[in-house]
Amino acid sequence: MILAALGLLLLGGCDGQASAAASTQESTVEKPGAQTATTALPEKTNNAWEMAPFALESLDGGKHSLEDWKGKVIMMNFWASWCAPCQYEIPEFVQYQKTYGSRNLQLVGIGVDQKRKLANVARSLGINYPVLVLPPKDSRGLMSKWGNNSGIIPYTVVIASDGRIKYIHRGQMDEDAFNRYVKPLLN
Repeated sequence: MILAALGLLLLGGCDGQASAAASTQESTVEKPGAQTATTALPEKTNNAWEMAPFALESLDGGKHSLEDWKGKVIMMNFWASWCAPCQYEIPEFVQYQKTYGSRNLQLVGIGVDQKRKLANVARSLGINYPVLVLPPKDSRGLMSKWGNNSGIIPYTVVIASDGRIKYIHRGQMDEDAFNRYVKPLLN
């Protein structure tokens, strides 16, 4: 039973809550491994530029908001240093940024953790995209705004170049999901 619970945690996310509970929050499409996808957001819009903006400090010390990358295809990924599935998907994200950055892809990590811990993981995994620091005490509000009421991470939101939210993924995102939902949006 412990192995089964650990398997659900690794496949579904790092919150300790079952992904199935998260899927009841809004209309979802079930994916293998307790992953879910949706584009229904609490703000009742599917356009990122119509939502209230936010700005966070980055690992390099500057302040950034999503609008800094307006016009690009954005993969906004919520993660933490202590989250094993997050660390498993980051090397693929690094490769996507390297391969598809010239085709208008911009990954943006939203680290729900202390800056020092996020910087250690970023350095260890060679993260080549911006990482913004979201203090854990503020995480529920921002994640809920983007459709993640359960707080499960990793959690990825894909925003088309025109601002339309095209895909939301709970749990570790795999190459199949990238090829199906992100790659067609790129130049």
